Amino acid sequence: MFDKLLIANRGEIACRIQRTCKRLGIKTVAVFSEADADALFVREADEKVFIGPPPAAESYLVIDKIVEACKATGAQAVHPGYGFLSERMAFREALDAASITFVGPPANAIDAMGDKITSKRIAKEAGVSTVPGHPDAVSDPAEAERLAREIGFPVMIKASAGGGGKGMRIAKSDAELREGLERAQSEARSSFGDDRVFLERFVERPRHIEIQVLADQHGNCLYLWERECSIQRRHQKVLEEAPSPFLDEATRQAMGEQACALAKAVGYFSAGTVEFIVDPDRNFFFLEMNTRLQVEHPVTELITGIDLVEEMIKVAAGERLGFTQDEVKMDGWALEARVYAEDPARGFLPATGRLVKLTQPAREQVRVDTGVVEGDEVTMFYDPMIAKVCTHGATRADALKRMSQALDDLVIRGLGNNVDFLAAMLAHPRFRAGDMSTGFIEEEYGERFTPAPVSGELEIRFAVVAACMQAYQAERAQQISGRLRGAHSYQTTNWMVWVGNDPVEVELVHAHGRTWSVLAGGRDHRVRIEWLPGQLRFDAIIDGEFYTFQADPIPEGYMMRHGGFQAPTLVRTHRAQEFASRMPEKPKPDFSRIVASPMPGLIRSVAVNVGDEVSTGQELLILEAMKMENVVRAERDGVVEAVEVTAGDTVVADAVLVRLE
Repeated sequence: MFDKLLIANRGEIACRIQRTCKRLGIKTVAVFSEADADALFVREADEKVFIGPPPAAESYLVIDKIVEACKATGAQAVHPGYGFLSERMAFREALDAASITFVGPPANAIDAMGDKITSKRIAKEAGVSTVPGHPDAVSDPAEAERLAREIGFPVMIKASAGGGGKGMRIAKSDAELREGLERAQSEARSSFGDDRVFLERFVERPRHIEIQVLADQHGNCLYLWERECSIQRRHQKVLEEAPSPFLDEATRQAMGEQACALAKAVGYFSAGTVEFIVDPDRNFFFLEMNTRLQVEHPVTELITGIDLVEEMIKVAAGERLGFTQDEVKMDGWALEARVYAEDPARGFLPATGRLVKLTQPAREQVRVDTGVVEGDEVTMFYDPMIAKVCTHGATRADALKRMSQALDDLVIRGLGNNVDFLAAMLAHPRFRAGDMSTGFIEEEYGERFTPAPVSGELEIRFAVVAACMQAYQAERAQQISGRLRGAHSYQTTNWMVWVGNDPVEVELVHAHGRTWSVLAGGRDHRVRIEWLPGQLRFDAIIDGEFYTFQADPIPEGYMMRHGGFQAPTLVRTHRAQEFASRMPEKPKPDFSRIVASPMPGLIRSVAVNVGDEVSTGQELLILEAMKMENVVRAERDGVVEAVEVTAGDTVVADAVLVRLE
């Protein structure tokens, strides 16, 4: 076994690998860029090596710097995590040449499976079911149109060296094919240094289900069941679970056996994932093989009890797998929710900034994998993931209930995030029924997420809890020392509570401690709150049911949050409400003439000039952020009055890009 291991990665996955190494008694070395100098994974490593500026191309992707760091620290092995150099054959070969062990598969397997064109051919030869398509790279738009008609629309344009949703586009027409081809090639060139793309049939209403394989260097290969990864947005996974609620035992076994057949065909060892798309009739087709640890590996660990990072390290050290296929058990159900710094209301655009507040859930059978702590900054240079929240239960319903609770527990302040969106999806009837496909988010939410208004019983809960908070705070204020003798003690029991735009009459009778008898919505409620002023997250019991709320103070009340819903909740006396009703409404500013940057990023190209007439939906420029190219389009017809940026400029969020007359 190794004494010292270098982790050629950053953030959450670096912290995850460090935990296992610590348990195994292996010292760890962190490599870090200038942007990560104070990061959690750097602080938790036994040794650290600086490798360059923030852009990954100048630090985490420079093979020579990683090899030199190994030599300087005496690291005998390297774990690449996922992303960055994890699937680069050249990295494996450079480590082999330096006599440093790569914790991952052999170079030939990385090479074969890293090229999607080659991997499809090998899969077909190994007897693995594959998607109809054109096996060779295509670059000419006219040729692509001809092939697409032969395959049949819709088609998927995919980068041969791609992954993580980059270099992928769905085309349903010739026009979409031409634009998608250009964008996919550009993203592939930027992300992977390889602009080859190919076409294959896009399976309608597909599920994305993957098989986790684990193989050693002695010819043993096992499958550790499947993960359902159908909840995706722009080909990026958002919610994953294990097992799949869709598969039956026969399909599960067939997929597992085909995954192992493919792994053996390329002499694979270490952990790897064979991804399939599955149609509504449970016909499955090979998609790709990821020759690395997956982001969503925790759900497999939770249902099997197997530490995949530990097994990867042992396999790299030459050990045999310590269990057989029959000994791989499936214990219960697990879910993973990826918490991102992004703005769902603005089309899920990445958000950057400082984590002013970060409090993790801490309940039984909840696991949080993260690489940040309160006070850290999420920058534009890397993936915007804040944390992976994972839950485990005896059944899917148990795991779902724990996940909903965990998301209510998670406190994030300082930058936009997708917690409310995740909570809304968990509560969606289709998701709870297991009725999903890779188009679920687009079908149910479109290009952006707008939370449903708070109404019904939830509105009453917000109102009564906010009224109890206000009453408790007023009661504390009455007890302040140093008051003038004879000062009037004023306290009300009747409130007008505005939940969003809806008024709720609330009458309180204080029972004792923090418990109230409350009249609201035409009936009596018994409410107990475990809250102190200044506390963001707290529990409440309403009519015997347990709830977790979050509340930020705002003028006249609180911004209340629960279950993916939020609403400004104003608590007023009737006199205060009378005065508020007389206040004039402030007119909203008109920003329709301004096209602002939706996120920090790099201007790749500008498609318009001053004086050009533009129409709604027309491309204005291309903004690159988080390694993805985003087309910024006009939201109204007009004439370009000014172009404030040029190609190559770096912009911050909300920077003015174009002005329209």
